Amino acid sequence: MTSLGGLTGFWVIAMLTLYGEAQGHSLNEPDVPFPPACPTAQNLAAICHQGQGRPRYPASFFPVSGASHFRRCGNAINRLESWYSLCCSGHAAQQSQLLCCAQQAWKQALSKFCAEEYSTMTVPYECCEDRGDARWKCFDSELPNPNYSSTPGYTAPQLPAEPGFTFDSNAC
Repeated sequence: MTSLGGLTGFWVIAMLTLYGEAQGHSLNEPDVPFPPACPTAQNLAAICHQGQGRPRYPASFFPVSGASHFRRCGNAINRLESWYSLCCSGHAAQQSQLLCCAQQAWKQALSKFCAEEYSTMTVPYECCEDRGDARWKCFDSELPNPNYSSTPGYTAPQLPAEPGFTFDSNAC
């Protein structure tokens, strides 16, 4: 004979499992909105002036084991935000070249992300399989935060600057 409480517990677990699958991720996966949008004239001001209000992903954000794909996504966002700050502060580019600098940072950060994806034994992120303009169009679709809006009440933790960004003013 089955108790009513046992059946109720079973259905709650079943519904939570189905809900997690319907959301496209497990209930235990970290929430890392990815990919970041390509910088445009419309979102450049938010990129430069609201950076401290967008999430960062320190190592402590992730579980001790597993979630390596999400860790790589978080690292790509951390790297990109670091490189955006170089562009926006004027250290890498003049004011007239801010958009070009931010776009180069975006492409370099996502290229590095793809290299990291291919260095693992897992299936790479789908956009990494594309080449050239097709890769960038893929990354710039289905965006979780196309306007680079800040998260109300959030202040990004101080993370070390990410090395490796090279701005080429001749490519603008």
